[in-house]
Order: sequence, then C-alpha cells, then structure tokens
Amino acid sequence: MKNTPIFKLICSIVIISLVLLGCNATTKDAKPVSLNILCASSAKNAMKNIQKLYSQEKRNVSITYNFAPSSMLQKQIQRGTNADLFISSGIKQMDALQSQGLVLAETRQNLLSNKMVLIAQKDATDISDFKDLTRKQVKKVALADPQTVSIGKYSLEVLSYFGILNQVKSKLVFVQDPIQIVGYVENKKTDTGIVLATDAILSNKITIVAIAPENSHSAIIYPAAVLKNSKNIPDAKEFILFLQTDRAEAVFLKYRFTLNKNADNQ
Repeated sequence: MKNTPIFKLICSIVIISLVLLGCNATTKDAKPVSLNILCASSAKNAMKNIQKLYSQEKRNVSITYNFAPSSMLQKQIQRGTNADLFISSGIKQMDALQSQGLVLAETRQNLLSNKMVLIAQKDATDISDFKDLTRKQVKKVALADPQTVSIGKYSLEVLSYFGILNQVKSKLVFVQDPIQIVGYVENKKTDTGIVLATDAILSNKITIVAIAPENSHSAIIYPAAVLKNSKNIPDAKEFILFLQTDRAEAVFLKYRFTLNKNADNQ
C-alpha cells in the first residue's frame, strides 16, 4: 500500500495538517505587540486601510494611530511622547528630528509622493486654471497656513510659479489643518482651495480643476522612520517594510499617492 496513490494522498494531507498546526501555534504564541504610529493627517484614509491588511498578516500586532499635521506631531516627539513610528508629510520635520537624534536614521525611508491641486465647487464654470484665481469672480482662496504646515508653503510656491501671488494675496484664507480646505470649498466658505491630491478625493461636492506641475513647488515627500525611544523597534521596522509591498502600494494608489519603492533613506 506504501506506493499506492491513496497512501501518497494520506501522507500529503498529514504533512499539510502538521504545517498548518505549526503556523497556527506560532501565531497563537507570538507575543502581543501594540504599535503607536504618528502619521500626517493626509495619509489617514490610506493608513486605516493598510491597518486592516496588516492585521491579516500579523495577528499579534495591534496598531494605534495619532493623525495630525506633521508640525504638531514633530512637537509631540520632541516632548518625548510614547510612540514607535513617525510618518511625516514633509522632509523638514523629519530632518529636524533626525538632527536631534530622535529617530533611527538607518530606518528612514522616503515612502510616498503627493501632488498639489486646485479645487473648486462642483458647479464652478469659470475656474479651470491656477491663473483664474486672479479673476474678480474668485473672492476667497483657502490655503494651509505656511507658517505651520509644509503644504501651505508649497501652495505659495505654486502661486509664485504662475506669477500671481501678489495679485491674489488679499484673497487668501489660511487654515491650520489642510483637510479643512476641502470643507471650506464644499460649504462655500471659499470659492477655491489648493490642497493635496489625496485630500481632494474626500468629497464628491468639489472637483479638481487643475494639477500643479511638479516643478512648480518643492517635492512632496512622506518620510517614515522608527523613533529612537520606541519599545518595539523590530516590529516598527517590519511595518515600514510592509508599507513598501505591492499590497500597500495598491492602497496608496487608490488614494492618489505614489509609492517610492526605491527611495534612499534620506
């Protein structure tokens, strides 16, 4: 019977069962880990989706996010907040933390890229380009505050690129949280707004009327790094690696991000 097909089939079933039992035992016995991740607000929806995917691969790892503007998260880290990983929407904040020795430089990855876009109300018919912001019909333009938010600085760069900054200065309305800009346009508090492409898809009541050329503003890079005071450094490193996989990339693309798979740790 040892050479019969039935015997071979039984042996195969036994081997597979033993392997599965071993995997289940490993997963069951794995030490529970809780990762606290500080992340830029503009990546909120994508990161929540990725959290679901990651829980399927690492059932022993639970993730808690703290979403806020990168400048606020930077200050929390400088004050010694208990966290494992930082994902910023700007290089400036990560550079500052790295210079102070608060992140593990060898874990730093420039994960994502983003774009700046001009949005308007869905029924707008007289705005199709950034230069249209100079028209009399446009009374107010919402921007992130350039004093506290990198995106605000990039927005001013775009306006300067088109040579219209001085003409529209009196129309600018600055907000602290870039995501609020969508709400301002949606509720007609302003006629238009300049936001990240990833924020523009949050509402079906607004429309993207123009995309800023890449050379019109500083590169929008989202660096990630493990924090030096993390109590879960190996697990935080593994999560950064997961963010560079094809499964994660599919989520980022859905939310208009671009994944920098081969980016340097700078």
